[in-house]
Amino acid sequence: MKCICDRIALLEGLSATSGVAAGRTPKPILQCVRLSATKDVLTLTAYDQEVGLRYHVRQVDVTRTGETLVNCERLLAIVRESADETLAFETADDALHVRGADSHFQLMGQSTREFPPVPDMEGDADFSVKVGPLRDAIGQTLFAAARENTRYAINGVLWEKSGKNLQLVATDGRRLAMSAVSLEKSVGEEVHAIVPTKALNLVSRLHFGPDEILEVKLSPNQIILRSERATISSVLVEGHFPKYQDVMPRDNDKKATLPTADLLSAVKRAALLSSVESRGIRISLGSDGMVLSGRAQEQGEATVKLSGVDYKGAQIQIGFNPEFLLDALKVCGETITLELKEPSRPGIIRSGPVFHYVVMPVNLS
Repeated sequence: MKCICDRIALLEGLSATSGVAAGRTPKPILQCVRLSATKDVLTLTAYDQEVGLRYHVRQVDVTRTGETLVNCERLLAIVRESADETLAFETADDALHVRGADSHFQLMGQSTREFPPVPDMEGDADFSVKVGPLRDAIGQTLFAAARENTRYAINGVLWEKSGKNLQLVATDGRRLAMSAVSLEKSVGEEVHAIVPTKALNLVSRLHFGPDEILEVKLSPNQIILRSERATISSVLVEGHFPKYQDVMPRDNDKKATLPTADLLSAVKRAALLSSVESRGIRISLGSDGMVLSGRAQEQGEATVKLSGVDYKGAQIQIGFNPEFLLDALKVCGETITLELKEPSRPGIIRSGPVFHYVVMPVNLS
């Protein structure tokens, strides 16, 4: 293999593959990236036996095709620290030589035959979607997915396709986030799959253009997402996602509409004096607007009053975990509507036509 590659384009690809290559594993080969040089493209491949990534670098001049396998983190560090516009790659004697204007690195390579096969898309895609809207929907749901390994079925985001609509749902048992995206093309039957957070983080981090098209194909235990730039493959999360429709509040009769930025700032300030024990702030709503308050025992109290709130309903006081509110407000549009029923019942935040966020209250008594 022999080629000259644009360093910035290569850095983008290696940064992505390093997020897949296993950091700690009894199989050192999974810490590697496979470099395959063909006509006018250098393909970087990483795989941890659950999530795989093929990333195509097209800003390259290939003079000899071939492939090699080297440690991903080592190569990434070399490319990151270089100041050259281009880097020259050449394989010789089981090693990869990386040359810049004033530098030469030699990385020991491994046989690519030992690298496990990475799943690829076979046949036609089930549907296609623009990256920009999909990335927005991922951003509005991924943060609510469970982190505990003991709750495996909700360690991902539910994808439900019906017609040309794709709905995303995530929950950790204390809050639930929903969003949706319109599909460019859709064939086949309805889809119901739980996609792991690692695969969705890849979609968010890769340097896709907002109008770039992702083709998606699902099988009973696998999802593959493909664009001209990259192909992501991942096993699906096993288990049954909770019946989220059952927890959606449908009779919340107290509704406050206000600018997102105002509530975001108020929650941050009220939380400055909330205690670790209570892990909550109080929201009071009535005819005089909204008041947020926090109290930390033996430290003090905080009160933030918001005007310009359009509120309809009876007076109410309710407690929420401020971190759960902030997570949602950071991904909302310009305005939000907070819908409540009783202090012991979940509230719901709505923003725009597709984002809905259900959050359980906390007891501050």
